Amino acid sequence: MSSMPSRRRSSSVAALGALTLTLAFAAPAEAQAPGPAVPATPPNAGQSGTATVPPASVTRQAATVDAPQATHATLAASDTQAASQGDGGPLVPPPTDLPQTVSLDDALKIFRARGFGLLIADASVVSAEGAERAASYVPNPQLGLGYGRVLNYNTTTPGSAAVPITNVNGAATNLVLPATAGVTCSGCSANQYTISLSDQAAIEDSIVGKRHLRVKVAHAALEAAKLSRADAERTLSLQLKSAYFQVVQAEAAYEFTKDVEQAASHELDLNKERLAAGKINDGDFERIRQTALEAQQAVDTSFQTLRQNKVALAFLLGVRGRVPDFNIDKGSLKFAVPEAIASASATDLVREAIRRRPDLASLGYQEERARASIALARRQRFPDIAVALQYTQTGTDPTSIQPPTIGVSLTGNLPLFYQQQGEIKQAQADFATQQLTRGQTAAQVVSDVESAYAAYIGTRSLVERMESVLLASARKALDLTKIQWLAGKANLTDYLDARQAFIATNVEYLGDLTNYWTAVAQLEAAVGKELRK
Repeated sequence: MSSMPSRRRSSSVAALGALTLTLAFAAPAEAQAPGPAVPATPPNAGQSGTATVPPASVTRQAATVDAPQATHATLAASDTQAASQGDGGPLVPPPTDLPQTVSLDDALKIFRARGFGLLIADASVVSAEGAERAASYVPNPQLGLGYGRVLNYNTTTPGSAAVPITNVNGAATNLVLPATAGVTCSGCSANQYTISLSDQAAIEDSIVGKRHLRVKVAHAALEAAKLSRADAERTLSLQLKSAYFQVVQAEAAYEFTKDVEQAASHELDLNKERLAAGKINDGDFERIRQTALEAQQAVDTSFQTLRQNKVALAFLLGVRGRVPDFNIDKGSLKFAVPEAIASASATDLVREAIRRRPDLASLGYQEERARASIALARRQRFPDIAVALQYTQTGTDPTSIQPPTIGVSLTGNLPLFYQQQGEIKQAQADFATQQLTRGQTAAQVVSDVESAYAAYIGTRSLVERMESVLLASARKALDLTKIQWLAGKANLTDYLDARQAFIATNVEYLGDLTNYWTAVAQLEAAVGKELRK
């Protein structure tokens, strides 16, 4: 196969050789391995003399989606304003917009202020505070008022005085004495009045210690709820970071596929001339044309993926309206080794995780709550004894049916048949469950750290190899195979294979970078501490 003129060959090589990952960064000095380094800012398709623009299909997709524009350029105070507080906890925040550019730190600030997951966790803490307040209650005193009337008791018979007596048969009756006898009962009455006041076992509840134990149980539950809220922030922050890195990867992949599509389109135009000149056959040209069409397919797919990932990120940030077409910080995937990780061993990280993980600390309070519940269940075997004062009168005269009387009573149940055995057994089972769960979670903490650390070590090795050898090797192989093909020393299949390998290597590099920073985020979540800074 004859070769093209040198000028045309150079133009074609520049177009295809310019295909590169927009987001290619040099590794830091401590991460570099021996071998040829990849330039920090490798040339892209735009350097071949044409601007990288989206194809018509992407323009149609964007017009159909019709994403609104952000209302402000950078993070504003309103973006991180905490939700208003109501009686039952945080209120639903008003619909919010995102700034035109959202960095990872900006996303974390917005999430911590307005993320629905954290707001729900805040409401759970308020509920636990209400439960603690309810557990500390002192029963209100009970007031009783009563009225009654004695039947067949007459104190108003003219010319007579009524004296209550009991006849020989034991029945109550009135003995009417003649008025001339001078017997009167001015303080007698058929009306009965009763007033009672009970402490509802409040005195006994405090003296015996039931109230103290209820408060202890509720306070431990409240502290556990607060730590559960901190643990929710830990796990949800990992979701947010992972979603953000996915958006950065999708953005870089979209830019890269546009570069590939533009270079493939340029190459197709050049090979039309070669086909007309008889330099290549129809079969080779169709294969080149198919490659260009596949590049267009990749651009459409990457645009769709980018939009979906942005929508998923906006959901975590609490956006309830249309998701604006915001930008992200592409430098978030730049390879670097955090000092906090580089200077720590797996053993150090495990020890730090045991000390800091909020879910493990929360289970400690749950264990304390269960222990106090056992003591409370046992204390409940002591009966609830209510102290009551009672005042009763049926008339005010000492000779009336019921002269004014004051009484004191103690009321309580006798624990003869049941002594809280079921409640005690349940509390003991709860305590055993919390102990087992805490032990399981401690093992899970170690597993999380070990797994995340292994992922960090593995992905770091992949990225370092990519930046030190693989990216440069794939690019060099493409350039050389292109020249050999144009010179007739290699067939089209060899060139297309090298081209596909170059694209696959760059896409793999993007995935390796995303996996690396996701592993760092997983290690942060496993340890319960920020490690990137």
